[in-house]
Amino acid sequence: MIHNLAKGEIHIFRNLFMNIDGQDKDILEDGQLACGKVVSSILYLNKLISDLHATVESTEKDMLINGWYEINDPREGSVIAWERQNSHRHIGFSLGNNTAVSNGSNEVGFPAKHHITYNNTRKIEKIYWHPHLD
Repeated sequence: MIHNLAKGEIHIFRNLFMNIDGQDKDILEDGQLACGKVVSSILYLNKLISDLHATVESTEKDMLINGWYEINDPREGSVIAWERQNSHRHIGFSLGNNTAVSNGSNEVGFPAKHHITYNNTRKIEKIYWHPHLD
């Protein structure tokens, strides 16, 4: 599933509307802030967490409750949490061989394959693994 994320324009993760102060608002900003939804959706579909989430923080909390733990080195299938940039945290999956896939916060707003540290421009904060992936 994670290898298929970067194969084209996947629109299902782009939007999540909530009523805020009486107005409907897309809290994922047309895919710009959809990384938590992408990761939690894949994990939820594979019964590795309890629910879907819109944020990195709530996804990580659910992961820890459901047996995920931190590891030192990325493995294919591990979940990567990157440092905060522009007031936003970021999360995605390791594909192995120094590559990752995550929802792009660029103009496109779709999942995309990229270097695991964005070519040394974004530090990995945490790497998570689940025993069911062994």
